[in-house]
Amino acid sequence: MLDTNIKSQLKVYFEKIVSPIVLVASIDGSDSSQQMLELLNEVAEQSDKITVKTDGKSEHIPSFTVSKTDQVARITFAGLPMGHEMTSFILAILQASGYPAKVEQEVIDRIIKLDAKLSFQTFISLSCHNCPDVVQALNLMAALNPNVTHEMIDGALYQGLVDQYQIMAVPTVILNGEAFGQGRMSVEEIVAKLDTSTPKEEAAKLSAKDPFDVLVIGGGPAGASAAIYAARKGIRTGIVAEKFGGQVMDTMGIENFISVKETEGPKLVQALEQHVKSYEVDIMNLQRANALRKTANGIEVELANGAVLTSKSVIVSTGARWREMNVPGEQEYRGKGVAYCPHCDGPLFKGKRVAVIGGGNSGVEAAIDLAGIVSHVTLIEFDSKLRADAILQKKMASMPNVTVIMSALTKEVLGADGKVSGLRYQDRTNNAEHTIDLEGIFVQIGLLPNTDWLKGSVDLSKHGEVIVDTKGETSLPGVFAAGDCTTVPYKQIIIAMGEGAKASLGAFDYLIRSSVTEPQEAVAA
Repeated sequence: MLDTNIKSQLKVYFEKIVSPIVLVASIDGSDSSQQMLELLNEVAEQSDKITVKTDGKSEHIPSFTVSKTDQVARITFAGLPMGHEMTSFILAILQASGYPAKVEQEVIDRIIKLDAKLSFQTFISLSCHNCPDVVQALNLMAALNPNVTHEMIDGALYQGLVDQYQIMAVPTVILNGEAFGQGRMSVEEIVAKLDTSTPKEEAAKLSAKDPFDVLVIGGGPAGASAAIYAARKGIRTGIVAEKFGGQVMDTMGIENFISVKETEGPKLVQALEQHVKSYEVDIMNLQRANALRKTANGIEVELANGAVLTSKSVIVSTGARWREMNVPGEQEYRGKGVAYCPHCDGPLFKGKRVAVIGGGNSGVEAAIDLAGIVSHVTLIEFDSKLRADAILQKKMASMPNVTVIMSALTKEVLGADGKVSGLRYQDRTNNAEHTIDLEGIFVQIGLLPNTDWLKGSVDLSKHGEVIVDTKGETSLPGVFAAGDCTTVPYKQIIIAMGEGAKASLGAFDYLIRSSVTEPQEAVAA
């Protein structure tokens, strides 16, 4: 099951094991159980500190636990942790053994302080690139705190549990039998959601920070680039990010980043974050900007938690979010059949009928990917023609289970029993309305800039994009902007990075010029 190269890597990783580990499997005679046992045995063969037992008593078969040999198990994998989850498995072994966690000590202290009984379950799909972040965060919490348990559940293997909790998007986290969260979450986010005792202290700590020379708002490619360029100038630089990486975290295949033949969004984000951290940049993660204003003391940025940061210049790089259809039923059934990431959530719709909204590259790529999983895909395009690249259209046309409907206006998402049951659309050629029976709808109609918080502060285009000049400066002196939130065309990672660098250089030039006092004219004798 594991090739020679992986086994060699595991031998190196397992040299870090602190205390002996036991993997206890709950299995039967099924093929999936035998595959799991084969995997566990091959992993255990790479270290004399790992033992495998098959006397597990879990009701979820196949599954296995990871723990020290003398401890009650708190980490469970209900499913085969291959693909993206292989890393989660390896980290669970190391962390359960006592290997130090690579997170801030403040976060570790907050995890240890949690005194309530917390039983987490995370529903994942092995093709989901956001799921491992959640699995690894909760495994870490279980390894550190005896009050916490965590079970990763592969939705493809446990359809009964998926139906019970009405799971239609991954990752979905259940806490003590109730819905806790959905989508990518870091350990810091999870802890903040559980420990609500410190927000006021955190806000006060942020407000007490000295003024920055450059304050970057947003942690995507543009923001990372801007922060690096500013820090390299030796000036006081800060970066405020709601989620480091932004939309790139939801991008699986990246094949047009010059000099890198191919990579994945999460890998690129990790590299960006490491690069930023290699400089003296004050990173303020999990913080959302609420307002921006210019005062006599400089430019103030107010955060959602009430904190106020001050800087001599600001670079806005808040990126964009998925555009929504804004039709009845969309919000009601979001995560219950309405989805925005076909790669992550597609496996949950195996054998079902789904629709893709949008005929651009994203929409057609989604239809192609889903066609290999679901029973049928209906692609709905508002225009009278598709806008995707010709090669993608040709590929989609070869798929026998894809139907394309042009000139269609989506009117309503229909649902029953708490989940999507269909879609109503209007034929724009004759205004006739039609209904399609569906179990999933994947929305792929572009992006909206995250600039609502800037209204009244800087000039925005009719599409809500920040209007910038050739140096990236906005209508408010000292405030610059870069990336997908601006009027710069072609929303691409590599363009955002270039624009971030340009805005940072523009801000530095502004700081130099604004620090020079104009000489007073000589008074006439």
